[in-house]
Order: sequence, then C-alpha cells, then structure tokens
Amino acid sequence: MILLQELVSNTETFQWFDKVSFKFLSRFLVNIVAVFILVRFIYFRHYRRTDLFLTFFGFNIIIFLITYLLNKVEMSMGAAFGLFAVFSMLRYRTENISAKDMTYLFFSIALGLITAISKGSWDDLGIMCLILLTLTGLLEGGWLMKKENTKIITYDKIQLITPERREELLADLKQRTGLNIHRVNIQEIDFLKDATQITIFYYEN
Repeated sequence: MILLQELVSNTETFQWFDKVSFKFLSRFLVNIVAVFILVRFIYFRHYRRTDLFLTFFGFNIIIFLITYLLNKVEMSMGAAFGLFAVFSMLRYRTENISAKDMTYLFFSIALGLITAISKGSWDDLGIMCLILLTLTGLLEGGWLMKKENTKIITYDKIQLITPERREELLADLKQRTGLNIHRVNIQEIDFLKDATQITIFYYEN
C-alpha cells in the first residue's frame, strides 16, 4: 500500500513512462507503415510473390526491437551488437532467394535500424523512410532507367552462338521467346548434347 502511494505521488515516473511509450510506439508505427508499403505496394506489385512476406516482416520487426532495446544500454555496446546483427542477418541465404529478394531483405532490415536508432523525431523518420521508398519505387517502376530482366535458358541451336552470328541468335531468341532481348551471355557449352546455357537480357514491354 505504501509503495502504491509513493508511485501515485511520484508523477515523474508516469511522465517518463508515457514519454518512452510514445517514442517507442511512434517509431514502431513509422517502421511498420514503411515496411508494409515496401513489401505490399512495391515488391508484391512487381514480383507477385507472398512466400517471403514473413521473412521481410519478421526480420524487420526483430531488428527493430533488438536495436531499440540495445540502444538503451551503453552506446558502444549497442552499436557493436547492432552491426553484428546486420552482418549476421545478411548471411541468411537459401537457394530460393535471389539477389533482388536479398536487396528487399536488406531494405527491410535498414528500415528497422533507421527507425530504431535515429535521433530524429517521428516526422524526421517518416521523411527518411519516404525518401527510401520513393527511390525504390522509381527504380522498380523504370522511371529513372529501363528495367532490365534476365533469364537463364537452355538453347539448342549451338551453331548460332559464334560472335559473327550474334544477330541471328538474337533474332531467333526474340522470335521463340517473344521477349525484347537486346543482349546475351553464353554461360556453358555442351558439345555432346549440342546445347548451351545462355543468360538473356531483356527489357519489359
């Protein structure tokens, strides 16, 4: 009872709690909104994949919570563990994650770090996240430069892979794939099977 009366009389304790709660909730809200826009309205719009949603959101939230909590202790320790966490998470690899998926994973981690350790207010964090999302959307949408895609195919007309017949190769690949192919890269050649692996580079229509 005495302890309860002391807590009620000590208004500074509740003011500190309210301040910390608002700071945490505002940063967490900015972080969640930013990563939701990144994953749902940029990543999903271009790649139509939902299997990595848990990975993106899970990494983002875990990095945010760990970094925010570590930031409460000594700064040098928090910075060291934060950097360790970033580089450790970037080692997360499976055969199904491409370079672009890893880039979005890095973006989700970066958003968690920015919103957790930045010294600015919640509106400053919102502006920084908006800049990152805007640049990502412009690059993915092909507004700043043409968006080049690649595919690896097994090609049977091995006689067309010579440099002097490159135009014939491009014309045949365009006709058979229907893609706007502008260059190719010969990866492997199998003379026993009369086949080759080619990386084709094309622009979206």
